[in-house]
Parts: sequence; structure tokens; C-alpha cells
Amino acid sequence: MTLTSRLRQAARFLLTSASLLLCVASLHAAEPPKPVEGSWVAPRFHFHTGQTLENLRLHYITLGDRSNPAVLVLHGTYQSAGAMLSKDFGGQLFGPGQPLDASKYFIIIPDGIGVGKSTKPSDGLRAAFPQYNYADMVLAQYRMLTEGMSIQHLRLIIGNSMGGMQTWLWGGSYPGFADGLVPMASQPTEMASRNWMMRRMLVESIRQDPAWNNGNYTTQPPSLRLANNMFVFATNGGTLAYQAMAGTHAQADKLVDERLAAPVTADANDFIYQWGSSADYNAAPGLSKIKVPVLAINSADDERNPPETGVAQAALKEVPSAQLLLIPASTETRGHGTTGMARFYVRELAHFIQSLPQR
Repeated sequence: MTLTSRLRQAARFLLTSASLLLCVASLHAAEPPKPVEGSWVAPRFHFHTGQTLENLRLHYITLGDRSNPAVLVLHGTYQSAGAMLSKDFGGQLFGPGQPLDASKYFIIIPDGIGVGKSTKPSDGLRAAFPQYNYADMVLAQYRMLTEGMSIQHLRLIIGNSMGGMQTWLWGGSYPGFADGLVPMASQPTEMASRNWMMRRMLVESIRQDPAWNNGNYTTQPPSLRLANNMFVFATNGGTLAYQAMAGTHAQADKLVDERLAAPVTADANDFIYQWGSSADYNAAPGLSKIKVPVLAINSADDERNPPETGVAQAALKEVPSAQLLLIPASTETRGHGTTGMARFYVRELAHFIQSLPQR
């Protein structure tokens, strides 16, 4: 090999190495901001029942810079803020170039009252904890934003399941606080029908277990494991998906055995409060106050909010700026859990956000 050939080869090697280094640097620069944890404490919090609690703590996770437009993200029942960072949800929404790019927005994800690192019954009060509802949870979120974080306006509120219902409440309770609302896996009408009956049975299954002992148990009541799995199979997962996953007796048994063998990480008192907090939910009276654009996202196979009732469609007519995205059922969807997978609506969400009026 001549000297010239060797020099050319060396030059190509250097160029290739430089290109690789640039690619690595670009990928590193494109990584979404790392989550930052924080907490706000209300010196005294008044619940809808008239009960009060000293030093109510609301834990939260944030992504991005506070100087960017703020977005409130609300989780579902029995979840915590961390669930919204999953690859199927946050991994589709918060990354570079995605609809809620955390380099362009300030993402705020609170733990609701009663879950995660926020104040909850299992912290010590057990069954003597104040009875809270979704309105209390929304009030706590509002106070956390305004008093604790000095945020007076949001670009968007997006919530899933319980978070979706709370998004509807936000719209009626604090009109105009956000430029747009995206309630998912929810409907604004009162908690009723199978959705409430199954929740009521879930709570009663634990309360009527002698091991619960009015909340003074030393080990978790056995009913907690059975009732929770029964509820999940009945109201989440999708009919077509279960048929594909467990279309034979053996496959169905295997799935049940796996769920029953999984460790119980919940606390029974926390669990009762979490599901019971939805009892008086009804966002319908506040719908006429909503003037900002709304993108409601539901799935056709949602067991808790079945579209065939027409309830959600009728309610949406009271909000002229609302539109409904109904995700078709398939073996890929997961019933009520479908909206936890943002790939089913990422394009529509991006378009909705881009269409919001600029302030």
C-alpha cells in the first residue's frame, strides 16, 4: 500500500470516528430531561366533608425547565406519578420531538392524595383518615400549583382514567386555567352503572373480610389480592386481547395463576380510600363552564366507559369545543388500559396541542 493510500485510509477512519462521535453526542443531547422529585405541604387542608388535616403533603415529579409552558399530567387510580413515565406513555410523549417534549414544556406529575409519596391512610391514621374525593384531589393540585409552585396558568391538562375524570373537574372548577384539556378513559357523567358497582364490590370485598378488622389489621387481608385481581380481569384488559392471550383453558389458568402469585404491594386501607374516592364523582354540572378546546380520548373496548351507552357522546354536546377520539378495539388494545399506550393517539394529540390558541 502506498503512502498516499495509507493517508487516505487514515483520513476515512478519522472522518468515520468523528461522525460516530457526533452521532453519540447528538443522541446524548436528545435525551429527555431527568425527572426531579419534590413535595408541597399544605399547613392545613379542608376536605369536602368539613374534616381538616394538618400538613397535607403532595409529592410530585417534574420534567424540564420551569420557564417553559407548564403541563399537568394526572395518573389513574392505584397508580402514582412514576407510572406516567412508562415507555408506553411518557416514552411516547415526553421525549425529543414528541407531543409534550420535555425540553419545550415543564411537565408536572403529582401523586394524588392517598397514593405514592403523598399523604395517605397508611402513614398512620389508617381508617381515621379524612374521607377524600376527586374534588379534594383537584383542589390539592390547584393549591400545589398556585401556592407551592407559583404557576397561574397551564398550557394543557392531560389525565388518564381517574386522572381523566379529574381533568373534567379541572375544566369546570377552574375555567380557563389551562389552554386545553385531554381527559382519557373517562366520561364527565356521574359515577354509576357497572363502573361504580364493580368499584363498590371491590371496596366491600375488603371491608367485609374479618381480617380487615375495621382497618386495624397487622397483615394485609387475603381478600385484597382476590378482589383486586377479580376487578382487573372484569374491568381492564380488553375482550379481544384476552381472547388472543388466553384463548384456551390452559392459557387462561396460567394467566390467573401468574396474577395470584404476584406479590401484594398495596395497603388495604389505602386501597379502600383510593377506589371509594370516586363515589360522588360527577363533572357534568361544570361542563357549561368549559370554553377551552377539549380532546376526549376513549377506547371502543373500555369496560368501565362503554361507548355503546352513548353517555359520553351526549355529555360532550354540552361542550362546543370538545371532540371525541374513539380508539377502535383490536387484539392490540387493552380495554380500559388502552389509553395508557400513547401510540394509539400520539398523532392526534400532537395536532390538538399545535392547534391550541397561543397566549
